[in-house]
Amino acid sequence: MPGSRMLWLTFYAAILAAWAVLFAMQADGLRETAGWQLAGQPLEAFLSLCSATAANAGFGAAVLMWALMALAMMAPTAFPAFRTYAQLTQTAAAGSLPLAALVGGYLAVWLGFSGLAGSLQVWLAGQTLLDPFGKSVSNSLNAALLLLAGTYQFSRLKQACLSSCRNPLTFFFSHWQPGARGGLSLGLRLGAVCLGCCWALMLLAFVAGTMNLAFMGLAMVLMTLEKLPDIGAKLTAPLGVFLILAGLVVLVLPLLPITI
Repeated sequence: MPGSRMLWLTFYAAILAAWAVLFAMQADGLRETAGWQLAGQPLEAFLSLCSATAANAGFGAAVLMWALMALAMMAPTAFPAFRTYAQLTQTAAAGSLPLAALVGGYLAVWLGFSGLAGSLQVWLAGQTLLDPFGKSVSNSLNAALLLLAGTYQFSRLKQACLSSCRNPLTFFFSHWQPGARGGLSLGLRLGAVCLGCCWALMLLAFVAGTMNLAFMGLAMVLMTLEKLPDIGAKLTAPLGVFLILAGLVVLVLPLLPITI
């Protein structure tokens, strides 16, 4: 259907645009080298955002950073679920509006998470616990986040959320509601389930750096693979063990005597 094709093109374009802006936010000297004009006006707001660091960004900029991260990292992980819902609504000849509502509800949940994460970033920056790239300078905080993410991998809540993400057809049949309002409700529910899967891993951005594109790419791949039924079942526990060991190393290493 033409409407669905346009929706998918918009979805992919939004993800690519989010990655492009995240890349631009890390480019050195962007303000000095850019001479972009839009309708005769300089892109001052965009350049100001790109020149901000994670340590000096205000609440609005921090939330926008996290919203872009959520769009770039989390929307691709939910693509199998979006595709399943699109197939169901196409079979029912429901048009593209329910799918748009589903995606909108899903992203709304992650926008809410971005507000909380942005608030946390501003608070940590105020405590001088972040460097300009959004990386924690506290071994204790790094260890705590790694241990939290590692132990959460084995929690019942994580397993329940992963079960829903790995079986989108069962998820939609269990909670099905027709129409755009039903799509929005399902999108909010799907977003909550996805948040239950990934919030602890997302907070590891404070360990690697909230402006670290390599971390974002790696985390996106890991979270996508975790949601695949066959691969994910073999990945969750080893990833948890690795994160716990990494947390213990970060916690204990500074306490060891240094010998030259």
